[in-house]
Amino acid sequence: MSSHTSRMRSLDWLVLAACLWIFTSMALAHEGHAPTAQPAPQPMVSGGGTRDAQAWFTDTVLKDQNGRALRFYSDVLKDKVVMLNVIFTHCNDACPLITRKLREVREAMGPALAAQVTFVSVSSDPLNDSPEVLKAFAGQQGVDGPNWLFLTGDKASVELVLGRLGQFLPSPEQHSTQLIAGDVAGKRWSKIRPDAPPAAIAQRLQLLAQPLAGR
Repeated sequence: MSSHTSRMRSLDWLVLAACLWIFTSMALAHEGHAPTAQPAPQPMVSGGGTRDAQAWFTDTVLKDQNGRALRFYSDVLKDKVVMLNVIFTHCNDACPLITRKLREVREAMGPALAAQVTFVSVSSDPLNDSPEVLKAFAGQQGVDGPNWLFLTGDKASVELVLGRLGQFLPSPEQHSTQLIAGDVAGKRWSKIRPDAPPAAIAQRLQLLAQPLAGR
């Protein structure tokens, strides 16, 4: 790989890291609380000095609602179009409302487009949200099916993943309600307010699912 290509890749992921930090710092906090100010994380760089998605997001192992161990980048994100959000299951307001909104988004997308997008809900309360608890929550919300992952794990692993998404949480309730949509392979990312109409969110995902020219 040429040094020019390495510099370009490094710049791509520096921009991504900055965008993710901006997305979450601008987001509405859960239950209307302002997010606690935190310093932006230092971008990760691979051994060769080239930034890449796996180095940034990490392959931290989490578990989905079916108890499967998944590497966050390689198994959850790589080469996918994703819709990311943060929830905790004993939330009685924003979390179930947003989950139902995203269910409406998936319905608005239609089966063909929905099959191209992976919804990823990461728990901000891993001490209480076991895979079994997440599966029950997903079933209650009518979204326990293909292409929707609810992720948890040990506290340190979850905190690392959430930190890579720009969220540093003193408590589960202080997670951001902002949605982050991304075309991982194309390095295209978009912040979306959770109160946006389902049809508008579906349209944004449709645009991200369209291949880039020349890719």
